[in-house]
Amino acid sequence: MIETLTALLCAHAVADFVLQTKWMVTRKRHPGVMVLHGALVLLTAQIATGQFAALPLLILALLHLLTDCVKTYGGFGGLAAFLTDQAAHLVTLVGIAIWVPDLWANGLWPALLPGPLAPALPHVMAIVAGSIVAIRAGAFAIQLLMQGHALSDSPEDEGLPGGGATIGYLERALILLLVLTGQIAAIGFLVAAKSILRFGTISGDRKATEYVIIGTLFSFGWALLVAFATQSLLAALPPLEITALRP
Repeated sequence: MIETLTALLCAHAVADFVLQTKWMVTRKRHPGVMVLHGALVLLTAQIATGQFAALPLLILALLHLLTDCVKTYGGFGGLAAFLTDQAAHLVTLVGIAIWVPDLWANGLWPALLPGPLAPALPHVMAIVAGSIVAIRAGAFAIQLLMQGHALSDSPEDEGLPGGGATIGYLERALILLLVLTGQIAAIGFLVAAKSILRFGTISGDRKATEYVIIGTLFSFGWALLVAFATQSLLAALPPLEITALRP
């Protein structure tokens, strides 16, 4: 079951945070755009599991669309709506994995990929899913959070265009990497480095300082939560036989 869940998680992350562009998000109330998103959800799930005629995946896509319709046409917005929406999608993914636990095992990839590549693929998918959720989904969550703390002049206004967002991407990627490689203590140095470089530029401005602190703590917390969840998912997958990779 865990391989099926991992494949579905990876497919969901790609469909919701990579293939769903800003153009689609702003026009999602249009039925055609909503259906297009649903088709991408179905396609990514089919590719990830190697199943192209499985009824559970069609049901998954329909439930995904239903959840998105409730959020979109119900006018729900903000961070709470985003987290509730993603939690509902997660429950759906877990439900499908419990219902059809052998979806991955009976799919195309275990039969097609030779040797150790097939058992290694779920591990790759887990890392891909964790990276997308930590970096891309984290950016959306932070943006929604900071809408309630908007400043007339953002601390980024005097910096490079998009510099703050890029810093956030990099810090969350580094935290994920450090956790997965067992270098958790190094995260403290990352926090200290950002504190010195970032907070020094806004000293004396209490509102700007609090704005940056809120965003930074949320970004670090999000990245740590996703990193530990990814680590747990990797640990739950069948261990790889490293010796099988040797000639």
